Amino acid sequence: MTDITLLDGGMGQELVHRAGDAPTPLWSTQVMIDHPGLVQQVHADYFAAGSTIATTNTYAVHRDRLDGTGMEAQFEALHACALREAQAARDAHGSGRIAGSIGPLIASYRPDIHPKQDISVPLYAEIAQILAPACDLILCETVASLAHARAVLDGAKQAGKPVWLSITVDDRDGRRLRSGEPVGGILPIANEGASAVLVNCSAPEAIHATLAILSRGPLPCGAYANGFGRITAEFLEDKPTVAALHSRDLSPAAYATHALRWVDAGATIVGGCCEVGPAHIRALADALRAAGHTIV
Repeated sequence: MTDITLLDGGMGQELVHRAGDAPTPLWSTQVMIDHPGLVQQVHADYFAAGSTIATTNTYAVHRDRLDGTGMEAQFEALHACALREAQAARDAHGSGRIAGSIGPLIASYRPDIHPKQDISVPLYAEIAQILAPACDLILCETVASLAHARAVLDGAKQAGKPVWLSITVDDRDGRRLRSGEPVGGILPIANEGASAVLVNCSAPEAIHATLAILSRGPLPCGAYANGFGRITAEFLEDKPTVAALHSRDLSPAAYATHALRWVDAGATIVGGCCEVGPAHIRALADALRAAGHTIV
């Protein structure tokens, strides 16, 4: 019926769970340092589950996040390590694409502290240019405001690779970004250089309303939800780290049911974010094929 690109699931939380270590401010970057080869294994498990894209473990590799950790001089080396592990998994699998992940500067879900354009655009451009030679596309993730969208897109497209722009929305109202701005405002920005527009790291229930808006635009659209409990405005007032977030009861079958609804709403790119693991991706792959779709 429809050609569907199947993304992988979450990387950071999957790494933390497998390592069994207490989360640190460096999150998935710390696990990659402490457990060589584990990132490659997670990528391999997602490919085996049916994913056709490996998203690099570079979401949190930002200069600001390395400040004060003793790892400041390892910025380029950490990107190179993540790229090697993704490439090794793809090569062993024999097929697939690599998406170079760029997460938000400073913190996720915090549009109020996102740096101004003159600061943020060069920082995003630097990362995109490091990632581009080893990637098929750049994936700008968890974009929480219109200003964030403009900055990361302006920076990422300088690398000359296709850019997928992925927003995060209010878990109680998928028509609004985490900033409170209307989702529809992302469409004219995405049209200035993105190759696809998606929504990620939001409650699966909220995403149905988001896709009703994104699907009106001219670009391919998609979604990959998280499996966290709701990230409400009240929760964010306490300025939490990912260690304060907890998984919900979201079975692989339930996740696949949500994702099939997204496809029915026009999504041609689906996958999973935090707390969505290989079992969820396998169930989604099976459900897509059972519904007559082709995974590409």
